[in-house]
Amino acid sequence: MPIHLHWYLPTNGDNRDVVGSGDGSQKGLAAVRSGFRAPTVDYLGGIARAAEQLGFEAVLTPTGTWCEDAWVTTAALSAVTTRLKFLVAFRPGFLSPTLAAHQAATFQRVSRGRLLLNIVTGGDPVEQRRFGDRLGHDERYARTEEFLTVLRGVSDATTPYDFHGQYYDIEQAAIPFTPYAPPEIFFGGASPAAQQVAARTVDTYLAWGETPPQIEERIARVRALAAAAGRTVSFGVRFHVLGRDTAAAAWAEADRLLDRIGDDRIAEAQRVLAASESVGQQRMVALHGGDRRNLEVYPNVWAGYGLVRGGAGTALVGSHDEVADRIEEYHRLGVDHFILSGQPHLEEAYYFAEGAGAELRRRGLTTPVEDGAQR
Repeated sequence: MPIHLHWYLPTNGDNRDVVGSGDGSQKGLAAVRSGFRAPTVDYLGGIARAAEQLGFEAVLTPTGTWCEDAWVTTAALSAVTTRLKFLVAFRPGFLSPTLAAHQAATFQRVSRGRLLLNIVTGGDPVEQRRFGDRLGHDERYARTEEFLTVLRGVSDATTPYDFHGQYYDIEQAAIPFTPYAPPEIFFGGASPAAQQVAARTVDTYLAWGETPPQIEERIARVRALAAAAGRTVSFGVRFHVLGRDTAAAAWAEADRLLDRIGDDRIAEAQRVLAASESVGQQRMVALHGGDRRNLEVYPNVWAGYGLVRGGAGTALVGSHDEVADRIEEYHRLGVDHFILSGQPHLEEAYYFAEGAGAELRRRGLTTPVEDGAQR
């Protein structure tokens, strides 16, 4: 299977330094306020148009109280793009699965089939309570599985759909819009409960960037669980990227980013992240332990982002050829989808697409791009 390259929409704002993502740190936001780029529709539209021109297949839009709403933002951006798909992240516990199916159907019709769904169950109990959600970790995943069962059931039904479960009691649900192509479902979670849900319900299982041996082990586990359920799933990984013409230039930029992060900001972010119930977040923290001295956890895999950023905390750093080599290494393990980002997201989209992305195309590893995108 070829490599699918995706980019990221910074709906919490952008900067030339590391902007936090869900770390809850007001100090962190203040630390990057100089040169801060607000997530306006005009700015995000510029990133989306660049990603489309550069040949990225889709852009991920995050979810959380720290960023703009993903559904509304991407619906607006679908009007200023023609080919680009939108991987919309949302929390399944906070709206009806029937309503989500209707939203997806409308989005597909309006965008002409350019919606992908990223299901985020949620791992921060503080943020969950902001939405009035007090379920425990494993209960949230059980609810997610029911949500996805209903979402798929309503989407695929040719007659009104009923479902009676522990969390949802649905009667006579239907989508009146035809034709309707249900979007592919992406989903992440490192816990045993999350992996069981992934194996039984989703199309693509996502992981935050870890070392190749760690990713290989997770792929093997989820693949075996899916096989036991009579299914197959594809796999994706989320990384930041920092590629330059030379390895020295790339690592110099990583050092610049690190030098701009104060010890107080690291301590505050690590305090907040330590309270997360997310197993994936715990694994991100374990890569560096809050220590800025040993951040290259595998050749060209740098954990510096995770010192202050929640969620994806690793970057691929090196020359364009080295970044392409690492992506090819993960691809050989079974990773087909690469969701990438870099700050600022507009400039780094060009660095990657014209560097490592071009090298991957030269090697014949990426999906073909449609007319109008850079080749």
